[in-house]
Amino acid sequence: MSLSREFAAFVAGLRYEDLPAAVVDRAKGVTLQALSSAAVAHDMPASRQALALMQEEEAGGGGAATALCSGAKLTKAGAAFVNAETIFAGGKWDTFRMLTHPGTAILPAVLAAAEVAGSSGRDLLVAVAAAYEVMERMAAEFIPTVMSRGFHAGPVFGIFGAAVAAAKLGGLNAEQVHGAIAQCVNLASGNLEGIRSGGRSLREGGAVRNALLAVALARHGTPGGETTLEGEAGFYHSYAGSHRGELRYSFTGDNRADLSKITADLGKEWIFLETLYRVYSTAGYNIAHVDVTAALCREHNLTYADIDRIEAVVNWFETEYPSPLFPITTRGLGAAPSVGSTPYFTAYGAVTGGYPMLRGDRPGPGETDPPEVLDLMRRVTIIPMVRRTLFGPRITVFTKDGRSLTKEGTGREFIFDFETLVSRLQPLADGVTIGAARYGELIETCRRLDTIDNAAERVIGLTVPS
Repeated sequence: MSLSREFAAFVAGLRYEDLPAAVVDRAKGVTLQALSSAAVAHDMPASRQALALMQEEEAGGGGAATALCSGAKLTKAGAAFVNAETIFAGGKWDTFRMLTHPGTAILPAVLAAAEVAGSSGRDLLVAVAAAYEVMERMAAEFIPTVMSRGFHAGPVFGIFGAAVAAAKLGGLNAEQVHGAIAQCVNLASGNLEGIRSGGRSLREGGAVRNALLAVALARHGTPGGETTLEGEAGFYHSYAGSHRGELRYSFTGDNRADLSKITADLGKEWIFLETLYRVYSTAGYNIAHVDVTAALCREHNLTYADIDRIEAVVNWFETEYPSPLFPITTRGLGAAPSVGSTPYFTAYGAVTGGYPMLRGDRPGPGETDPPEVLDLMRRVTIIPMVRRTLFGPRITVFTKDGRSLTKEGTGREFIFDFETLVSRLQPLADGVTIGAARYGELIETCRRLDTIDNAAERVIGLTVPS
């Protein structure tokens, strides 16, 4: 059986009763994370631009789906595009293996498809779980190699998650889901050169629109092909350079992946549970530097005045963003410590014990940084290691009195259950446009999602200021 047929059988047959409690909990969490990010981005220029673009593009068109935060009615594809761009603008994404952000593609597809179908919260959660599992299994070992070929792994793999979600909520059978996955191979896209040369690349917003097209083609019976993922000229050959699992780069240093293991124990072992939450609005490889350094300083009662310098040992790939072949020189290992760099966030954790939740990766208009942060970041050294855990820095603080104190990151600091996520996101309540009370309703609705009918209509409505 081809990979796409194995995935299709899993997706078509998956029921709410098949989901482990931890998977249901994570599906609620990624839903809340995406909606929170949209709420943060309500008035941001990128959100307004996306809405204006689609309203102009779809003038005179139908209004089957709703844009988050504004309540504007658009086509399914139009609303999904706006919602992807809005979630992306808010900066509160989930992250898988550093360079993909599944929720920015999957949740917009889920919301559009569930709203049109009037789906229950249980159906929505099943679609979320299926979509994350398929996308992340497809991406897991191949992200660095795909990035090394100039593609952006986020939208390239995101289209598959978005299509699976929409297909599941649309009631497609296994044959049709197989067809939708196959059509995604024709429609997957995403490139790195734009972001390297001063542009803003079309990412998950484009992926989710193409995913809905793939699902429509499959629903109407357009055949996609049998071995479009693993075939000689298929997806992995085209995007990763080999249909035999040969890797140019990997996070671990291994140079081969076994394609047959992509679907191993599907529905029994859930890679979805590796998804982590980027609660600070910065590149994912920076987030653990804040919390691990802060925890180390708390444990030893260290203050800025005690610290001489800091060393952080990290996975080597984190110093070569977005790819060792195409690094952005202002962000890599050789770049001087600056606002928004990894040393900056390490210093923030040491000096303040955290990072402002409602801020981007640098000060906005009228905002400033503590001078202690700007001083200390110049005394932070980043050391790459090939087999280091992703997002798990080993932080060592050297004190002025001659001590050296170390804390190991695990890479799981930002893998939370739902209630921990709620507590981490709570600082957003007083800063989002919908207000603290309405944001509290949104949290409670996500908490009880498996008891709610017409779930998408309910959660979308709560992102619109009353």
